[in-house]
Amino acid sequence: MARPLYEIASEIRKDWKKVNYAAVPYLDAMRDLNSVADNYYADSGKSVVAYFLANANSWRGDVARRVKAELKGML
Repeated sequence: MARPLYEIASEIRKDWKKVNYAAVPYLDAMRDLNSVADNYYADSGKSVVAYFLANANSWRGDVARRVKAELKGML
């Protein structure tokens, strides 16, 4: 079973010290979601995760690779 998005968002915040400004709104939205099946206001959870990934290119390292793969697997 997949981890809740809010748990993943917490791990991202701990690891990614200077979050890219463009990724911040999507990371913040993920804190309020359990899964990609949930909605964040008018946005689907899938779109929130997809836009986060599109703006997370500057996040690097072992944790980043593992978490990005986990998020891509949810899509």
